Amino acid sequence: MSSPPVPRLRPPRHRVAPQARRWWTVQAFLLVSGPMLLTTLTLGLLSVLFFAGALPWLAPLLLITLVAPALGYLLLMPRRRYAAHTWELGTYAVYAAGGWIWQWRRIARLSQVQTVDTVRGPIQRRYGLATLTVTTASTAGDIKIAGLTEADAEELSRLIGRAAHEGRAAREGGGTHEGRGTRDGRTAPAAAAASSATAGPAAAVGGPRRDGGSQEGAA
Repeated sequence: MSSPPVPRLRPPRHRVAPQARRWWTVQAFLLVSGPMLLTTLTLGLLSVLFFAGALPWLAPLLLITLVAPALGYLLLMPRRRYAAHTWELGTYAVYAAGGWIWQWRRIARLSQVQTVDTVRGPIQRRYGLATLTVTTASTAGDIKIAGLTEADAEELSRLIGRAAHEGRAAREGGGTHEGRGTRDGRTAPAAAAASSATAGPAAAVGGPRRDGGSQEGAA
Protein backbone atom coordinates (compact mmCIF):
# COMPACT_ATOMS: atom_id res chain seq x y z
CA MET A 1 0.00 0.00 0.00
CA SER A 2 1.56 3.30 -1.11
CA SER A 3 1.96 6.14 1.35
CA PRO A 4 0.06 9.40 0.70
CA PRO A 5 2.04 12.10 -1.16
CA VAL A 6 3.87 14.66 0.95
CA PRO A 7 2.41 18.19 0.47
CA ARG A 8 4.75 20.58 -1.34
CA LEU A 9 5.76 23.85 0.25
CA ARG A 10 3.77 26.56 -1.50
CA PRO A 11 4.97 30.19 -1.78
CA PRO A 12 3.79 32.75 0.78
CA ARG A 13 0.48 34.38 -0.09
CA HIS A 14 1.21 38.11 0.11
CA ARG A 15 3.32 40.28 -2.21
CA VAL A 16 5.19 43.34 -1.04
CA ALA A 17 4.02 46.84 -2.01
CA PRO A 18 4.05 47.66 -5.77
CA GLN A 19 6.18 50.77 -5.16
CA ALA A 20 8.97 48.44 -4.01
CA ARG A 21 9.84 48.03 -7.69
CA ARG A 22 10.61 51.77 -7.95
CA TRP A 23 12.65 51.62 -4.75
CA TRP A 24 14.73 48.72 -6.07
CA THR A 25 15.14 50.51 -9.43
CA VAL A 26 16.56 53.62 -7.75
CA GLN A 27 18.74 51.44 -5.54
CA ALA A 28 20.06 49.56 -8.58
CA PHE A 29 20.90 52.78 -10.39
CA LEU A 30 22.67 54.41 -7.45
CA LEU A 31 24.66 51.37 -6.32
CA VAL A 32 25.43 49.42 -9.50
CA SER A 33 24.16 50.67 -12.85
CA GLY A 34 24.91 54.37 -12.31
CA PRO A 35 28.60 53.87 -11.40
CA MET A 36 29.05 51.48 -14.34
CA LEU A 37 27.54 53.95 -16.80
CA LEU A 38 29.56 56.81 -15.32
CA THR A 39 32.73 54.75 -15.74
CA THR A 40 31.80 54.10 -19.37
CA LEU A 41 31.25 57.82 -20.01
CA THR A 42 34.52 58.76 -18.33
CA LEU A 43 36.58 56.24 -20.29
CA GLY A 44 34.87 57.27 -23.52
CA LEU A 45 35.64 60.97 -22.97
CA LEU A 46 39.25 60.24 -22.05
CA SER A 47 39.62 58.17 -25.18
CA VAL A 48 38.16 60.94 -27.37
CA LEU A 49 40.40 63.61 -25.80
CA PHE A 50 43.69 61.74 -25.48
CA PHE A 51 43.55 58.35 -27.25
CA ALA A 52 41.27 58.78 -30.24
CA GLY A 53 42.88 55.84 -32.00
CA ALA A 54 41.66 53.47 -29.26
CA LEU A 55 37.99 54.39 -29.67
CA PRO A 56 37.16 51.84 -32.45
CA TRP A 57 37.98 48.90 -30.16
CA LEU A 58 37.31 50.55 -26.80
CA ALA A 59 33.68 51.48 -27.60
CA PRO A 60 32.53 47.89 -28.32
CA LEU A 61 34.47 46.66 -25.29
CA LEU A 62 32.78 49.16 -22.99
CA LEU A 63 29.39 48.33 -24.50
CA ILE A 64 29.80 44.62 -23.77
CA THR A 65 31.48 44.79 -20.38
CA LEU A 66 29.77 47.81 -18.78
CA VAL A 67 26.77 49.25 -20.63
CA ALA A 68 24.90 46.01 -21.34
CA PRO A 69 25.31 44.58 -17.80
CA ALA A 70 24.36 47.94 -16.24
CA LEU A 71 21.15 48.23 -18.26
CA GLY A 72 20.32 44.55 -17.79
CA TYR A 73 20.69 44.85 -14.01
CA LEU A 74 18.64 48.04 -13.93
CA LEU A 75 15.76 46.47 -15.87
CA LEU A 76 15.73 42.91 -14.57
CA MET A 77 16.67 43.08 -10.89
CA PRO A 78 13.66 45.10 -9.63
CA ARG A 79 11.20 42.89 -11.53
CA ARG A 80 12.75 39.66 -10.31
CA ARG A 81 12.89 40.90 -6.72
CA TYR A 82 9.27 41.99 -6.79
CA ALA A 83 8.18 38.62 -8.15
CA ALA A 84 10.19 36.70 -5.53
CA HIS A 85 9.55 38.77 -2.38
CA THR A 86 6.43 37.43 -0.64
CA TRP A 87 5.39 36.88 2.96
CA GLU A 88 2.74 35.36 5.18
CA LEU A 89 1.92 35.26 8.87
CA GLY A 90 0.42 32.03 10.19
CA THR A 91 -0.90 30.94 13.55
CA TYR A 92 2.40 29.30 14.53
CA ALA A 93 4.97 30.69 12.09
CA VAL A 94 6.04 33.62 9.94
CA TYR A 95 6.94 32.66 6.37
CA ALA A 96 8.92 34.78 3.89
CA ALA A 97 10.61 34.40 0.51
CA GLY A 98 13.00 36.64 -1.42
CA GLY A 99 16.07 37.01 -3.59
CA TRP A 100 16.30 37.35 -7.35
CA ILE A 101 19.14 35.22 -8.75
CA TRP A 102 19.53 33.08 -5.64
CA GLN A 103 16.07 32.80 -4.14
CA TRP A 104 15.25 31.69 -0.60
CA ARG A 105 12.29 30.71 1.56
CA ARG A 106 12.34 30.70 5.34
CA ILE A 107 9.86 29.72 8.05
CA ALA A 108 10.33 30.75 11.67
CA ARG A 109 8.20 29.60 14.56
CA LEU A 110 6.59 32.49 16.40
CA SER A 111 7.62 30.87 19.68
CA GLN A 112 11.27 31.51 18.68
CA VAL A 113 10.83 35.23 17.89
CA GLN A 114 13.09 37.44 19.99
CA THR A 115 12.82 40.89 18.39
CA VAL A 116 10.94 42.56 15.55
CA ASP A 117 12.65 45.62 14.01
CA THR A 118 11.36 48.08 11.40
CA VAL A 119 13.92 49.96 9.29
CA ARG A 120 13.20 52.86 6.92
CA GLY A 121 16.07 54.10 4.78
CA PRO A 122 16.03 57.50 3.05
CA ILE A 123 14.92 56.09 -0.32
CA GLN A 124 12.38 53.83 1.36
CA ARG A 125 10.83 56.82 3.13
CA ARG A 126 10.49 58.57 -0.24
CA TYR A 127 8.21 55.74 -1.38
CA GLY A 128 6.53 55.09 1.97
CA LEU A 129 8.22 51.71 2.47
CA ALA A 130 9.90 49.84 5.30
CA THR A 131 11.83 46.63 5.93
CA LEU A 132 10.74 44.31 8.73
CA THR A 133 13.42 42.14 10.38
CA VAL A 134 12.32 39.24 12.59
CA THR A 135 15.12 37.97 14.83
CA THR A 136 14.65 34.45 16.15
CA ALA A 137 16.52 32.01 18.34
CA SER A 138 17.23 29.87 15.28
CA THR A 139 20.79 29.58 13.96
CA ALA A 140 19.44 29.91 10.40
CA GLY A 141 19.40 33.69 10.80
CA ASP A 142 16.87 36.50 10.70
CA ILE A 143 13.88 36.83 8.41
CA LYS A 144 13.75 40.08 6.42
CA ILE A 145 10.61 41.25 4.65
CA ALA A 146 11.61 44.19 2.45
CA GLY A 147 9.29 46.45 0.50
CA LEU A 148 6.33 46.62 2.89
CA THR A 149 4.31 49.80 3.18
CA GLU A 150 4.93 51.60 6.46
CA ALA A 151 1.38 50.83 7.62
CA ASP A 152 1.72 47.13 6.79
CA ALA A 153 5.12 46.94 8.49
CA GLU A 154 3.75 48.46 11.69
CA GLU A 155 0.69 46.22 11.68
CA LEU A 156 2.71 43.09 10.93
CA SER A 157 5.21 43.99 13.65
CA ARG A 158 2.36 44.34 16.12
CA LEU A 159 0.78 41.02 15.11
CA ILE A 160 4.07 39.10 15.28
CA GLY A 161 4.96 40.66 18.64
CA ARG A 162 1.56 39.84 20.07
CA ALA A 163 1.60 36.26 18.75
CA ALA A 164 5.11 35.68 20.12
CA HIS A 165 4.13 37.11 23.51
CA GLU A 166 1.01 34.95 23.68
CA GLY A 167 3.01 31.89 22.70
CA ARG A 168 5.56 32.49 25.45
CA ALA A 169 2.79 33.14 27.98
CA ALA A 170 1.06 29.91 27.01
CA ARG A 171 4.27 27.92 27.44
CA GLU A 172 5.01 29.46 30.82
CA GLY A 173 1.45 28.97 32.05
CA GLY A 174 0.89 25.51 30.62
CA GLY A 175 4.05 23.56 31.24
CA THR A 176 2.16 20.30 31.41
CA HIS A 177 0.82 20.81 27.89
CA GLU A 178 4.20 21.81 26.46
CA GLY A 179 5.72 18.44 27.10
CA ARG A 180 2.71 16.44 25.91
CA GLY A 181 3.58 14.39 22.82
CA THR A 182 1.56 13.78 19.71
CA ARG A 183 1.03 10.37 18.18
CA ASP A 184 4.28 10.54 16.20
CA GLY A 185 6.30 11.42 19.29
CA ARG A 186 6.71 15.16 18.72
CA THR A 187 5.56 17.78 21.15
CA ALA A 188 2.46 19.77 20.23
CA PRO A 189 4.30 23.00 19.24
CA ALA A 190 6.80 21.05 17.12
CA ALA A 191 4.01 19.21 15.31
CA ALA A 192 2.25 22.50 14.62
CA ALA A 193 5.42 24.03 13.17
CA ALA A 194 6.01 20.98 10.98
CA SER A 195 2.45 21.18 9.65
CA SER A 196 3.02 24.88 8.97
CA ALA A 197 6.10 24.11 6.87
CA THR A 198 4.37 21.60 4.58
CA ALA A 199 0.92 23.06 4.09
CA GLY A 200 2.01 26.68 4.26
CA PRO A 201 2.04 28.52 7.57
CA ALA A 202 -0.65 26.75 9.55
CA ALA A 203 -4.08 28.34 9.56
CA ALA A 204 -2.76 31.42 7.81
CA VAL A 205 -3.48 34.62 9.62
CA GLY A 206 -2.93 36.54 6.41
CA GLY A 207 -1.62 40.06 6.57
CA PRO A 208 -2.52 43.62 7.24
CA ARG A 209 -5.34 44.73 5.00
CA ARG A 210 -5.04 47.90 2.96
CA ASP A 211 -7.87 49.43 4.97
CA GLY A 212 -5.71 49.35 8.10
CA GLY A 213 -7.35 46.30 9.71
CA SER A 214 -5.84 42.87 10.04
CA GLN A 215 -6.85 39.55 8.48
CA GLU A 216 -6.10 37.66 11.62
CA GLY A 217 -8.91 35.21 11.15
CA ALA A 218 -8.55 34.66 7.41
CA ALA A 219 -8.04 31.17 6.10
